[in-house]
Amino acid sequence: MRARRDPEGRRRRIAEAAAELIMETGTSTVTHRQVARRAEVPLGSTTQYYATLDDLREAALAILVEGYDAELGRIGLALDTADSPAEMIARLVHEWMSTGDLVRLETVLYTAAIRDPALRPLVRRWFDGFVAMLSRHTDPATARAVAVFLDGATLHAVLDGAPMDLDRLTATVTLLWGPA
Repeated sequence: MRARRDPEGRRRRIAEAAAELIMETGTSTVTHRQVARRAEVPLGSTTQYYATLDDLREAALAILVEGYDAELGRIGLALDTADSPAEMIARLVHEWMSTGDLVRLETVLYTAAIRDPALRPLVRRWFDGFVAMLSRHTDPATARAVAVFLDGATLHAVLDGAPMDLDRLTATVTLLWGPA
């Protein structure tokens, strides 16, 4: 019996393969040929579904952002029940920064958006969602300041190979957050 065709499944598999390669090597080195090999599809399939490398990269980055969206939902639920949102966000983000793949993902996304302005809305979606989530617990200006600080702390986690000390992270977020 012949396998059923699944164009959307193949399209998704190609984009997921590109996402894996982007996480491993960055956006600038990904080729249709590498993606086809990783997805175990003919080279022509990659160009059939994604005519340009930019289209393929955008689809791959959209898949990577989906992971961010799930993480954002998890953080939001925890914040909604926290006695101290500032302490909770510091703890959750510290855990997040301790996971190398997630920190690398954020760096890859920001780097891609710097190189390709068309990707900025995709990358900003997570940041704006994070600020909106924090704004449910503090004013929008404070939420933005905390989010910007945590972005910087994440970049330093990449540079240092480890997140900022939890106590220092908590103290800084609490200071930015202000009185409860």
